[in-house]
Amino acid sequence: MIMESEISFIDSHCHLDAPEFDLDRDDVVARSRAAGVARWVVPAVTAATFAKTAAMQQQYGAEIAFGLHPIYEAQHRDEHLVRLRQQLDLGLAIAVGEIGLDFYLPELSADRQIHFFEAQLKIARDYDLPVIVHIRRSQDQVLKYLRKWQVRGGIAHAFNGSEQQAEQFIKLGFCLGFGGALTYSGSQRIRRLAQTLPLEALVLETDAPDIQPSWLAGPPKLRNEPAELLPIAQELAQLRNIDLTTLAVSCAENTRRVLNINI
Repeated sequence: MIMESEISFIDSHCHLDAPEFDLDRDDVVARSRAAGVARWVVPAVTAATFAKTAAMQQQYGAEIAFGLHPIYEAQHRDEHLVRLRQQLDLGLAIAVGEIGLDFYLPELSADRQIHFFEAQLKIARDYDLPVIVHIRRSQDQVLKYLRKWQVRGGIAHAFNGSEQQAEQFIKLGFCLGFGGALTYSGSQRIRRLAQTLPLEALVLETDAPDIQPSWLAGPPKLRNEPAELLPIAQELAQLRNIDLTTLAVSCAENTRRVLNINI
């Protein structure tokens, strides 16, 4: 019998390279490993962060992805797409990400987001890599471009769409990321989807240092860490009425399969 302390989790979306961790990153990693979260997928967000993202692989053995995040569309330039290809040429990345669309923040340019999203989907297809997509208030639009460019699947990060949208992502070869949002009693749709969608379609994530679980919401709001994946997983296991080992093994295998990695 596997003890809970021996269960191994993969945090399928964690910004371990974020500046919020600069002062104590080694301690953050130590706490994560102590909680059984010894593997992380770290996606870049801008060209300026590519080197720091790569350092997470070198220093901690993280799996990494390179991409241009839609929230930072004002910082992106077409030459950054060339740099993205140069990074992928090194063979270090397991995916293109974090990419996608964000139609929640009104100050963001939809046209620029779409421009960089499509360009990166083409790059992912050229390199035959999966993608890690940001889909805030943009599920249908993201699905539209995924159908157009027909990449090899990936992860729909922080999924919060409808059951019908979930089914469309799954048909396109995607797993759906669930994390801290499911720990709020008011997040009824997310909790229902996390409870009822096929287990083989789910992956666990923290999005640390963001998307705090309910116990870190404050006030004051506290920093999220990859170690929080353990209590998030415990809540999801309770929602689905399955044991934690079954959940951890399945979600880890889903992450490996959809991102084509061996960790």
